[in-house]
Amino acid sequence: MRTDTFSTRSNSHDRLIAVWLFVCCGLVFAMVILGGVTRLTGSGLSMVEWDPIFGIIPPLDHATWNATFDLYKQSPEYLKINAGMDLAGFQRIYWFEFSHRLLGRLIGVVFLLPFLFFLLSGWVRRPLVPRLLGMFVIGGLQGLLGWYMVKSGLVDNPHVSQYRLTAHLGLAVVIYGYMLYVALGLWFGTQHTAATPAGLRRATAALWSLVFVTLLSGGFVAGLKAGFAYNTFPLMNGSLVPESLLAQQPLWRNFFENVATVQFDHRVLAITVLLAIVALWLTGRRVVLPRQARVGMHLLLAAGLLQVSLGISTLLLRVPTVLASLHQAGALLLFSAALFLYHRLLHSPAPAAN
Repeated sequence: MRTDTFSTRSNSHDRLIAVWLFVCCGLVFAMVILGGVTRLTGSGLSMVEWDPIFGIIPPLDHATWNATFDLYKQSPEYLKINAGMDLAGFQRIYWFEFSHRLLGRLIGVVFLLPFLFFLLSGWVRRPLVPRLLGMFVIGGLQGLLGWYMVKSGLVDNPHVSQYRLTAHLGLAVVIYGYMLYVALGLWFGTQHTAATPAGLRRATAALWSLVFVTLLSGGFVAGLKAGFAYNTFPLMNGSLVPESLLAQQPLWRNFFENVATVQFDHRVLAITVLLAIVALWLTGRRVVLPRQARVGMHLLLAAGLLQVSLGISTLLLRVPTVLASLHQAGALLLFSAALFLYHRLLHSPAPAAN
C-alpha cells in the first residue's frame, strides 16, 4: 500500500515537472521567433552594450534615451546604414532587441526558481537532477553566445556573422529539443518496451536529424539574407541549378558564404525532408502502431506540408516579416513533431490485441 502511494506521488510530481518544462519550452519557442523578428526588422544591433544584471531596465526618460541613442550613433550600423535616423526610429528597433533580451532573462528565472523549489521539496528524481542542471548551464551559455553573435556586427561590418547566428539558433533548438524530450518522458513515462519496428525508429531518428540540419541551413540563409535573392521556385534565375553554385574558392566556402549555394542547399534539404516524411508516413500506414505514434505520424506529415508551403510562399513574396516568422515557427513545429514521433515509437506500449 505504501509503495503504491509513493508511486502515485512520484508520478504526480513527474507530471508537474513536465508541465513546468513544457512551459519553458513554450518560452524558448517564443524566444526563437522573437529573435527572428528582431533580425527581420533590422533591430539586432540596436543595443551596443550588454549588462546581464541591470540590462532589464530600459531608458526611462528623455535624457537616458538620448544617451542610449548617442551610443548607437557610434556603431557601424548607424554610420553605414541608418545615418540620419531620428530618436523615434531608434526606439522602434530598440524595443525589439530589448524584448528579446528581457525574454531571455525571464526564461532563466522561470527555469531556476521552480527548479530550486522542486529540488528542495525532494520531488526531483536523482537521475533527473544532472539533466536539469545541464539545461540551466546550457541556457546561460546561450546568453553568452548571443552577445558573441551581436559583437560580430559592432566592429567594422554592421552585419552579424552567419556562422555565429546559426550557432546561436542551433543551440536554442538543442535546448528546446532537450527540454521537450525530457518533458515527454516525464509526462508519458519511459518504462515501456517499444513494440514498433526497429527500422522505423531508426528512420525517424534520421529524419529528426535531417530536420535539424535543414533548420541550421536556414540559419545561413537568414544570416546571408539569401531569401531576398532568386525569388522564384523551383527555378533559380531560370535554372534548377544556379550557374554561380560553386563560384567561390576554396570550394567549402560556397556552402556557407555563397548566397546561391546556401539557398540551393536549403531548397534541396527542405524537399528531401518532405519526401522522407511522405515515405515514412506511407511506411507507418502498413504497420500496426500505438495510437500516440500514429497521431505523431499524421502530425509530422501535416507539419511538413505546412512548412514547405510557408517556405515557398516566403521566398516568392520576398521575405515579408510575418510570413518569414511563421516559417521559422513552422521549422520548430516540424522539429517538435519529429521528436514527439520518435519518443512515442521508442517508448509507447504495444497496441492492445483485438
